[in-house]
This record gives sequence, C-alpha cells and structure tokens, in this order.
Amino acid sequence: MVESEFLLKLSIYKQNGFTLVIGIGKMQISLLRVSRQQFSCILKDDISPTEICMVELTEEKHKAFVYAVKNQYWYQMYIDDLPIWGVVGKEEDKKYYIYTHKKFDISYNGKQIVDVTLTPERKELLHVGAKIKFTYEVNWKQSSVKFEDRFDKYLDPNFFQHRIHWFSIFNSFMMVIFLVGLVSMILMRTLRKDYARYSKDEEADDMERDLGDEYGWKQIHGDVFRPASNIMIFSALIGAGYQLTSVVLCVITFAILGELYTERGSMLSTTIFVYAATSPINGYFGGSLYARMGGKLWIKQMLLAAFIVPALVCGTAFFINFIAIYYHASRAIPFGTMVAVTCICIFVILPLTLIGTIVGRNLDGQPDFPCRVNAVPRPIPEKKWFMEPAVIILLGGVLPFGSIFIEMYFIFTSFWAYKIYYVYGFMLLVFLILIIVTVCVTIVCTYFLLNAEDYRWQWTSFMSAASTAIYVYMYSFYYFFFKTKMYGLFQTSFYFGYMALFSGALGMICGTVGYFGTNIFVRKIYSNVKID
Repeated sequence: MVESEFLLKLSIYKQNGFTLVIGIGKMQISLLRVSRQQFSCILKDDISPTEICMVELTEEKHKAFVYAVKNQYWYQMYIDDLPIWGVVGKEEDKKYYIYTHKKFDISYNGKQIVDVTLTPERKELLHVGAKIKFTYEVNWKQSSVKFEDRFDKYLDPNFFQHRIHWFSIFNSFMMVIFLVGLVSMILMRTLRKDYARYSKDEEADDMERDLGDEYGWKQIHGDVFRPASNIMIFSALIGAGYQLTSVVLCVITFAILGELYTERGSMLSTTIFVYAATSPINGYFGGSLYARMGGKLWIKQMLLAAFIVPALVCGTAFFINFIAIYYHASRAIPFGTMVAVTCICIFVILPLTLIGTIVGRNLDGQPDFPCRVNAVPRPIPEKKWFMEPAVIILLGGVLPFGSIFIEMYFIFTSFWAYKIYYVYGFMLLVFLILIIVTVCVTIVCTYFLLNAEDYRWQWTSFMSAASTAIYVYMYSFYYFFFKTKMYGLFQTSFYFGYMALFSGALGMICGTVGYFGTNIFVRKIYSNVKID
C-alpha cells in the first residue's frame, strides 16, 4: 500500500468567505497522491478508524477552535481533484464541540475515483487541557457514475442559469443593439453634415456656409495625430492590453472546449502558458505604436511592456504572501513557485516580447497618418465642464460596467465563495458585448472631444474605456461588505489585492479595445476630409 502524507493545515471556510488559520496536525491517507498505475492496488482497501494525531488544548488553541466553531467555519480538502468540505464543529447550549472523526466515503468506477463524501462525526467538548484524538476512516464502494460526469454534482444550474442571468444577457444584448444603432445614426448624420459644411456643398444652407471652417473637428486636423504624452507608458499599456485580450479569449475558448474547471489548478496553469505564448502580440502592437509615434528608446519600451503586468502581479502576490507567511496560512506561495514564475518572465516572456517588438517596428513602425502634423501645437480652446477629458473619462465607463455588472456577481461568487464557475459560454458572450459597448461609447466620447477642438484623444479614449475598472473595483467593495463575512488583515489584503489586479487587467483590456476602435474611427473621418 502506498502511503502519502497529507498536511491537514486546512483552508478553513466560513459561509460566503474564508480565512486560513488552524493547523490540526498531520494525517496519513493511503489514497492521496497515488499514481494511476498504483491505484488498482488500493481499491476496496477500506481503512478502519485510525488515529491521526493527539492535540492537547492550550489556552491559545482552545480560543482558536472555539472561535472557528462559533463562527461556523468550514474546511476544504481535495482527493483526486474532487473537493470535499466539512464543518469544524457545532455549538449547543452555549457549549462548543469539535468533530474529531472524519469518515471518507469514496466511490470508484473501474480504476478511477468518481465521487468523494466527507462526514464529520464524534463530537467532543472543547475545554482547556482536554486531550483530543483526531481519527479518520475510508470506505470504498463501486459506482456507475462515469469519470467525465463526476463533477456534475458540484455544478449548480439553478444558480448560474437563473432567469436573472439570462435576463442580464438579454438586457446587455439589447443595449448593444440600441447603442450601435444610436451611434451609427448620430455619427453618420452628424458627419454627413460636417462633410457637407467643410466641402462647401452646394446643398448646404447659408448658415452652414457662413460657418465654414470656423469650428469643429476639422480645425485640429494638423494636431489630431500628434503623439500622445508619455508615449512609452502609453504604448506599453496598449501592448499589454492586446496581449491580455488575446489571453482572455484563448482561455475562455479552452475552458469551453476542455472543461478546465474539472482539474484543480488547470485554469491558472493554462492562463500562465497562454500569457507567455502570446508575448509576441504585446511586443508587436506596443513596439509598432511606439515607433509610429516617434519613440527612440525602443529597448526600454520593450522591457516596460514585457514586465508591466508580471511586475504588478508578482508585486501584489509577494506582498500578500508575506502576510500569509506571517499568519502561517496554507495560501502562502511556495518559494519554488516564485522562482519558476521569475524564470518564465526572464527566459520566455522577455525573448518573445523582443521578437514581437522587432517584427512590429519593421513591419508596422512607419507613420502613415492621413494628415500631416503641424510643427507648433494648436492651443486648446476653453469648453464647457462636461466636455473636459476628466469628466469624459469618468462617464465613459458607466455603460460598459452596466453591461457586465450582473455577470461580475456570478464570477465573484464562484471565485470568493463555494460555487464552481462553468458557464464559460455566458462569459464569452458577455466579454464580446463588453468589447462592442466599450468601442461604441469610446467613439462617441472621442467625437465630442474632437468637436470641442481638443486633440488629446489617445489618452482620453484609453482612460474613458479603462474607467470601467474603477466601477468594477467599487462594486468589489460592495460585494466584500455585503456578500462576504471576511475580516482581518490577511483576508482584507488578499481580497482587495487580487481584486485590484483583476480590475487593473480589465482596465487595460477595455482601454486597449477603446483605443483600437477610436483609432480606426479617427483615421477614417480624417482620411475623408479634403485638406486645403
């Protein structure tokens, strides 16, 4: 019989939240970490009640266990990637009891595990000085459940396919149709009048002919393609946004086709692999944009683009990791994992980004603007307060957030609670809706900005779309305080740290999509204008 050691320093779960506190000891379970070839020799080998360890309750341990029982903590374990949950203890008549016996009922089909059930048994009263013996047993039974269907019992169709979910998708889809139609109608009619006025069309009325070129977006044709400020940071963000967009589309597609939720850690592993493999996309789009804007320090730009996302992720993860180590939490990232991620960044992501940058600079790095750029920048006239870039930026993220906020609830619940997210078809549809809404809103915002003779559209288009992340992060505060029961330094830093990363990545994606659509729009309208 092959035995392996299972550290029962468990992820202790509360209802709608988690913390990582109590280590009970070490237990021997014959099943864990057994290879498929060795699996057949342990089937049907029931294990009678066996001692795990003996714990003497000191004052400190007694307080910890009482606190866990009082607050209805749960713990989570995995057997062959199947999650199992158990309650720590029970409160009766203001007395606190802990379950000391773990009964594992494991079902198998052929040589594969298809179901695991954990039953906590045998209550013991908690009091200082008590010696508590923890035991476990394993019972095997045959099952007709197919291996590919073993995760079905964990899925919750009533939750994810609720009418509210379908209604949100339908509502967002109708928003897309309305917004695209509205943008097309307004812009086409407005631009038609603008072209007629600027071309002095004979059909234009006297008022339009008198106005001539006195105002409007044509007045800034010599400045609209002026390089954005801080072009190195701007191009690095755009390159990273293209890469993150590609990663999201690829991972969602793989999740739909391969059911990545059935293997623990497969989603994260796939994301890391896809991110590393798509590094040339970052280099190509970021490097070519930097070259078109006249940037000279392309190596520095390439390094910034390559490491801007890994630096944010690793910096946040390492900070949270120090807190996790201080609390002796099982969520602490092993040192070997840190080294592996660092090696991936240096030896995979950096070379691929360099290749993409070189290709982008050579194939798409020459300026090809429809209008020439004036040597002297045109002064930006005063305008009403609601046409200022800061206001446009804040308002630009409202509609994109409105199209996804219900889906955010389902994603947050699966990530921070106990639900397994499996409706990746919904996620793909919502992501595409988000892209379309973001492009439409950003084009409208940019057109109003240009009409006010403000040519600072590059950063404005990026930031107005990226402001969606501000509202997502604000929503995470609501979810934290009203939908979870998390508290304390570790849980708070863990939650808001990773939510900041999620929101930041979403901001880069939306900002890049907004800039992409706006860039096409701006080039289109100025390429059709006759410049005298």
